[in-house]
Amino acid sequence: MHTLQAIITGTIQGLSEFLPVSSSAHIVFSNELYSLITHTQIENVVDKEEIFFDIMVHLATLFAVVIYFFNDLKTIFSNFFTAVNKKNYNDKDFKLVYYIMLSTIITGVIGLLFKPKVEQLILNPKVICILLFVTGLILLFSETKYKGDKKISLKSAVLIAIAQGFAVFPGFSRSGLTISMGLFLGMNRKEAARFSFLMSIPIIFLASLVYPIMELDLSQFVTFNFKAIILGFLASFVSGYLCIKYFMKLLGWLSLKTFGYYCLVASVAMFFVFQFYYH
Repeated sequence: MHTLQAIITGTIQGLSEFLPVSSSAHIVFSNELYSLITHTQIENVVDKEEIFFDIMVHLATLFAVVIYFFNDLKTIFSNFFTAVNKKNYNDKDFKLVYYIMLSTIITGVIGLLFKPKVEQLILNPKVICILLFVTGLILLFSETKYKGDKKISLKSAVLIAIAQGFAVFPGFSRSGLTISMGLFLGMNRKEAARFSFLMSIPIIFLASLVYPIMELDLSQFVTFNFKAIILGFLASFVSGYLCIKYFMKLLGWLSLKTFGYYCLVASVAMFFVFQFYYH
């Protein structure tokens, strides 16, 4: 892996993991454009170094969201254990942790069911463009249903988890689908985004470690470009943290339509690039 490519991929991962624009789509796009510009061939077979790099940049975004919500998480879990001790199962933070755990299970089941199809889609960037276009339409339509007065509930947690599960397909934005579902259910943007980011913590952890770690061959570590991996990790962490920080501030007044139009334009533009130049 080249150092410049690692930095670019890490930055894109950090930004697009939390922005509603699909990190998987943008990583595929950036790799293909990098290949086109530098005239280097990207292999269709993912090697062990790429698996390890993918784990590290996802862990970087995990650290970013944990650090940003660290005080929130301390309060939530403190209240959760207090509620458990007092058997106060109506406590809002007890319910929030329960909803996050339930959403993780639902997302995991959907992800495992569709995993074989997802692996095939990664090799077809034009299909990814189509899914990104659909993401844009969902973002635009969600704003027409925006009410902004409801809190998270069991029903909304289940539906948002299902939306997160389908975001396993590259081109569908995890944050885009989950925040949009929150808006469809009558939540405000900041409330929907907060739940989306909090529920991302266990699913990013599981997606980056539990499955990929089984595919790693530790004996190959000596051949890895650790300079590129470390720089990619740092780029993903910094861009991810800044993205969450400013995205949360912007959501008070910024419509998801902005990102919806971006997804439409980017998907169409990249579709034509792959149509005429894809190798």
